[in-house]
Amino acid sequence: MTEFIKDKLAVKIFNTRDEMGKQAATDVAACIKKLLSEKEEINMIFAAAPSQNDMLLHICSDPEIEWERINAFHMDEYVGLDKDAPQGFGNFLNDKIFSKKPFKSVNFIRCDAPDPEAECERYSALLKANPTDIVCMGIGENGHIAFNDPHVAEFDDKKVVKTVELDEVCRMQQVNDGCFAKLDDVPKQALTLTIPTLTSGKYLFCVVPAPTKANAVKNTVEGEITPDCPASILRNHDNAILYCDSDSAALLSK
Repeated sequence: MTEFIKDKLAVKIFNTRDEMGKQAATDVAACIKKLLSEKEEINMIFAAAPSQNDMLLHICSDPEIEWERINAFHMDEYVGLDKDAPQGFGNFLNDKIFSKKPFKSVNFIRCDAPDPEAECERYSALLKANPTDIVCMGIGENGHIAFNDPHVAEFDDKKVVKTVELDEVCRMQQVNDGCFAKLDDVPKQALTLTIPTLTSGKYLFCVVPAPTKANAVKNTVEGEITPDCPASILRNHDNAILYCDSDSAALLSK
């Protein structure tokens, strides 16, 4: 493992995806256990993407986590999908972790909500009532975090959850990840937790493997801190760790 700090962001680079996912899961589990030793329950936000598979697989194998003391949330969801669509982010997380562990509560963003703005308000109220302790996240090919693509990313966003138009790079990533067969199948709108909502979490664990993320990782770590690369804001957070494999870290100067 190679490890260094850029501004406030800890960066950990591993030879393989599995090593990356295993260490990220170990660190998240340790944070969960520490927080649960200090208070009765905690609130966690999870990203839904193939990039998270390795971490989710390993954390589900930890026998010591008291999942029944954890309230679970997710960070974004398409607008207009059928509630049972396999591409739905809530359904992805339900398959990978939510249905596997006895969470105290699982709080889904409704992809089939008839009024997206009302759904934003409903989910915002839930998040305000349950301040975030841990965020498990990734970075998109365009540098987005959640669905805060560069053209809609605001570091000082006043909203908690908002409706956004997805850019073509973001939508094409969903095809590249194998979630949709072609670009026209990918929804054009989504609901997303805003950047201030994500960074309000006390601890951020950002897992980013694969060669398709190399440019985004380089811009996040070595570029300017700017909404043009939304993930660059992680360098201002007091407790954020970026986990990469050798492919996603290939363009870093270190």
